[in-house]
Parts: sequence; structure tokens; C-alpha cells
Amino acid sequence: MKSLERNANDIRKNIVDMIYSSKSGHPGGSLSAVEILTYLYFKEMNIDPQNPKKQDRDRFVLSKGHAAPVLYATLAQRGYFDKEMLNTLRKLHSPLQGHPDSKKLVGVDVSTGSLGQGISNAVGIALGAKIDKSSVRVYSLLGDGEVQEGLVWEALMAAAHYKLDNLVAIIDNNGLQIDGKNEDVMNIYSLKDKLKAFNLNVLEIDGHSFEEIEKAFDNAKHTKEMPTVIIAKTVKGKGVSFMENEAGWHGNAPSLEQRNIAIQELESKGV
Repeated sequence: MKSLERNANDIRKNIVDMIYSSKSGHPGGSLSAVEILTYLYFKEMNIDPQNPKKQDRDRFVLSKGHAAPVLYATLAQRGYFDKEMLNTLRKLHSPLQGHPDSKKLVGVDVSTGSLGQGISNAVGIALGAKIDKSSVRVYSLLGDGEVQEGLVWEALMAAAHYKLDNLVAIIDNNGLQIDGKNEDVMNIYSLKDKLKAFNLNVLEIDGHSFEEIEKAFDNAKHTKEMPTVIIAKTVKGKGVSFMENEAGWHGNAPSLEQRNIAIQELESKGV
């Protein structure tokens, strides 16, 4: 798992740098999802950066589209495009928009932004793959605040109805959204019980443990006639001490001094 840890640490540094450079972005929910995307792109998914449009590739949909920095940093780390491009985040004419745009950036399968629509797209892609009898698997990352959207539950109801065992939804359960704690804004708990009632294969894991992430994805691959939803317990702002568990870092960019402190902390981890 050492190589995964090194990649995750590099991705975290690039997230901080790109958001500092743009003076805009969403660091908290990007940093919380690093291990999940690192595992997906470096071990789990059938993908090829040299042939990004190959027909039988697995698909990833970032349903919480505002966390675009973690997707961009992961794609660059995996070799989809030059890391130098990361510094163009949210700049005019840059392919790295504030939300992923499939028409502008190679490696982005679905344009996302409005919460709830990403998982809905993922369900449609998974259903299409089933109809085509394709080996394609579909993965979608949601925010826990996003689960407050009714559209999410309609999509999951359809996924269960059509027995989409080629679909894995991962909920980045860091407990915070832009206005504070989930339970204070609109309580989503018990999330596990709600999801199980929809006839879904529900797994709860530490979203920063590569070992637990691996076991969960392996479980999903061996589960038949039922979609899998992984509730990944994470820390918002993970890896940067002053950002961790702080709702204020949902959508704020660090100053130069904060950027330097964050990079120093990440470099000191020595992975």
C-alpha cells in the first residue's frame, strides 16, 4: 500500500496548491476523498490514460462536483494530463472548471455540478452497461450533505429495482457541509438503515484506510443482483491540521502562509 500512500500524499499537496493558485475552490471535501479516488484510479478501475475513451473502461462519476480538485489532481497523478495544468484551476478558458466538464477535460466521463444528478447519471450508465451485457463497472462519489437531495434516493431506488450490481456508490461521510454538521442542517442518520431499506448492499468503512477500501470494493465485486453503497467515514480537510473537521474550509482557499504550512505538514509525513 506504500505506493498508494505516496500517490495520496502527492494528490493532497496538489489539491492545496491548485486551490491556493486559483484563490478559489473546495479543499475540505476534496481532501477527505483522496484515499477513495487514489484507490479507484491506481488499483480498482479498468482504465488506460493512454486510451481514455476505450469502450470497455470503467466509469467514474463525481456526483459531488464541487470537489473537482480531488478528481483533477488524481487524473494528473495517473497521467491523464500534465500536472502543470493544475495551476489553471478555475481560470478563464481552462479545462479545469469549478465543476468537472466532460467536454473540456479528458478523463471526465460525466459533467457534474448540481447535487444528486451525478449519481442519477451513474445509474443510467450502469443500466446501459447491463442492457449491453458489458463488463463495465460504474463508480460514483457522493457527499453526505448531497444525500439530503431527494434525487439521490430516486436514483438509488432505481438502482435497486434494476439490480445494478455493476454500480458502486461511495458516500464521503465527513459529517460536515457548508453550513455546519449534517444533523444540524438536515439529519441524514441513520444512513445505514435508510440505505438498507432500499435493498442495497451497504458497507461501512474507514474512508482513509486502503485496506478497508480494498475489502469493500472486493465485496462489491462479489455481490450479485444488488448495487453496493459504501459509507466511507472520513475527515473533512484530512491531512492539513488546521482544515480538519472545520466546516469553514468547505469552500475557502488558503492564503500563502496557510498554503506553506499545509505543504510543510504534508511533506513531513515522509511516505
